[in-house]
Amino acid sequence: MTVGFLGPKATFTEYAVKSIFSDQNRIPYASIHGCLDAVKNGDVSFGVVPIENTIEGSVTNTLDYLIHDHPLTIVGEIVVPIQQHLMVHPDHVEHLQEVETIYSHPHALAQCRKHLANHYKSAEQIQTLSTSAAAQLIANHPKQISAAIANELAAEVYGLSIVERDIQDYQNNHTRFIIVTNEQRNFPVESTSNVKTTLIITLPLDQAGALHQVLSAFAWRKINLTKIESRPMKTGLGNYLFIIDIDQALDQVLIPGAIAELQALGCGVISLGSYPIFEVK
Repeated sequence: MTVGFLGPKATFTEYAVKSIFSDQNRIPYASIHGCLDAVKNGDVSFGVVPIENTIEGSVTNTLDYLIHDHPLTIVGEIVVPIQQHLMVHPDHVEHLQEVETIYSHPHALAQCRKHLANHYKSAEQIQTLSTSAAAQLIANHPKQISAAIANELAAEVYGLSIVERDIQDYQNNHTRFIIVTNEQRNFPVESTSNVKTTLIITLPLDQAGALHQVLSAFAWRKINLTKIESRPMKTGLGNYLFIIDIDQALDQVLIPGAIAELQALGCGVISLGSYPIFEVK
């Protein structure tokens, strides 16, 4: 069994993968699309990619792939606390105030915006493809007095020294990663009591109150929605679909009844999966 993930090595995605797939063969991919394509083509059994961060919001590349490219099945979700650390080459631990350049993924730089503005006003911020790539760049250029923002795994893998811990602006910073597969497989991890169901819903065109009717179909059944998000259908301005997360497993009565009601109203409904949630401490 192989698991693809958004690489390179030592990203937060690999950290999430290791927490669930500790014994499986892990293969990094350079992009979200590359990882999901590998799942679609059967090159890997499962794929793990980010889908939402509490500070930066949804990862639209992941959502748009599942909506428009190929509706892979979500079989699990991993919630990981995001702790951003400032790290340098071991030779430059005593030269922290001389740091001229700070490298990281744009989301990590954004998550540490206040700290960087208060303590490293003159340092140039340069975006990289991942936090791990930033750490690798620092390791490969030992003479350059620069720093990276990444996680503890990256510091360990690339031999860097953490000089400041938890520099993210908001301590309640988490990222949701989804585990996807292209066909029904036995999930190799024990389930949890927390289960979620995700639906894609398209509304009938030119029907007033359609979204209200959708929400009512869940409300009167007392089905709790934890998230509703609109995404463009890419068919024209003003045309949107909705991604809905339901705070329960797909049962045999309530959710199928709501789906049947929506379809009777002319809505399109696609299920992306009903899956367990794993929280990494």
